[in-house]
Amino acid sequence: MPDYQSILEDIYQKLSLDPDRGEVASYIPELANVDPNAFGIYLQLVNGESYEVGLSQTHISIQSISKVLTLAMAIHIEGLNLWERVDIEPSGNPFNQLSLLELESGIPRNPLINAGALVIADVLVTHFKEPKKEFLEFVRTVTNDQSIDYDQKVLESEFSTGFRNYAAANLLKAYDNLHNDVEEVLDFYFHQCSLSMTCAQLAKAFYMFANKGKDMQGIPRLKKRYVKRINAIMLTSGFYDEAGEFAFEVGLPGKSGVGGGIIALLPNEFVISVWSPGLNEKGNSKLGMEALEMFTTQSNLSIF
Repeated sequence: MPDYQSILEDIYQKLSLDPDRGEVASYIPELANVDPNAFGIYLQLVNGESYEVGLSQTHISIQSISKVLTLAMAIHIEGLNLWERVDIEPSGNPFNQLSLLELESGIPRNPLINAGALVIADVLVTHFKEPKKEFLEFVRTVTNDQSIDYDQKVLESEFSTGFRNYAAANLLKAYDNLHNDVEEVLDFYFHQCSLSMTCAQLAKAFYMFANKGKDMQGIPRLKKRYVKRINAIMLTSGFYDEAGEFAFEVGLPGKSGVGGGIIALLPNEFVISVWSPGLNEKGNSKLGMEALEMFTTQSNLSIF
C-alpha cells in the first residue's frame, strides 16, 4: 500500500511554494474574502483510514460540488426518468453558458452545469415540501455530522449576483423544463451552493460514491447502478470545459467548485478532497488540479 501520508506531505510542501496560485473567484463577493494562500487535502480510504495535510478542517463554500449531492437525491426519486429532462453529454462550455440551452430546446447537456443543476433543483422542489431542510438533512445524515450548515453570507452573495442563473432558470421555464416558480427553484439552488463544509466532511459525503452506494456507517444510500452513472458523469462533465484535461491528467471521477474545492474518488479505494481557492482560467482550483495529478502519479492509482 502506498505511504499516503508521505505522498500528501510531499505534494503539500511542493505546491505551497508555488507563487502562481490562480485567482480567487470575485463575482460572488463573499468568496473574494478568502485567503488565497489557503491549502488543504483530505484522503479518506474506503477501509476507514484517513490522512490529511494543511487546512483540511477549514470550512469552505462547496458551490458546484453540491450538484452531485442533489443529483443523488433526484435520481433516487426519478430513476431513469430523470434523463428525459437533462442530458448526460459533456458540454464543452463554461458552467454558466446559456447558448446550448436554447439550441437544444431547453434540455441541459448534463446535470453538473448550472442549467442542468437547476432542473435537478426543480425536481427536489417538486418532491419535497421543505427541500432546503431535506437537502441539508441528507448531507448531515450521509456524513453523520449535524454541524454542517448553509453559509448565510455566501447565500446573500449568491442572491445579489446570480443574474445568469436567473436567466437560465427563466429560459428553462420558457421551454417548460422548470415546473415550479423560478424564484422558488433559485432559492433552493442558491442555498445548495452556499453549503459550508470542510475537506474532511466532503470526503465523507462522497464516500458512498466510492463504496457502492453505502455511506461511512455502512448504510445503503444509493443503488449501485445509480452510483455507476453518477461517477461516469463526474468523469465526463465534472470540470466543465476542462473535464477532458482532468481525465487525462488525473484519471478520476470528480467535481470542482468555484470556492476552490475539488472532490475526486477511485471506486472501492478512496475519496480525496482538495481546497485551494485560487482558480485557473477554466474556473477550477489551480493547485487542486495539480495536487490531484501529483497524487495519482505518485500513488499509481486511477481508473486507467
